[in-house]
Amino acid sequence: MKNDLTWKEFERVDIRVGTVVSAEVFAEAIKPAYRLQIDFGELGVRKTSAQITKLYEPEQLVGRQVLAVVNFPPKQIANLMSECLVLGAVGTDGEVTLIRPDSTVMNGLKIG
Repeated sequence: MKNDLTWKEFERVDIRVGTVVSAEVFAEAIKPAYRLQIDFGELGVRKTSAQITKLYEPEQLVGRQVLAVVNFPPKQIANLMSECLVLGAVGTDGEVTLIRPDSTVMNGLKIG
C-alpha cells in the first residue's frame, strides 16, 4: 500500500451524496453494468455506469442514496458519457457493495 497521497490532494476529491432516480441494464457496456441517473441536488442529475449487477437489481437502486465522486472529467463508456463515479467496496470475487449514508440526508451534501 502506498502512502503518498497528500491531504491537499485528498481535499480536491469532491464526494457527494446523491439519490438514484433511474437505473436500467446497460446492454452496450462490455462488462455487466447498470446505467444510472443520480440526483445531486444543486449539482443536478448526473449519468453514470456502475458495475454493480452482482448484488443489486435496477428496481432496488431507485430511491437509494449513494456516494459518488463528482469532479472527474466526463468519460465515454460505450454510448454513455459518464459524469460521476459511484463508490463501493469491491469484494474478492468482484462484487461491489455500494457505500451510502446511514440515514437519509440532503442530496448534494459534500463528504469530508
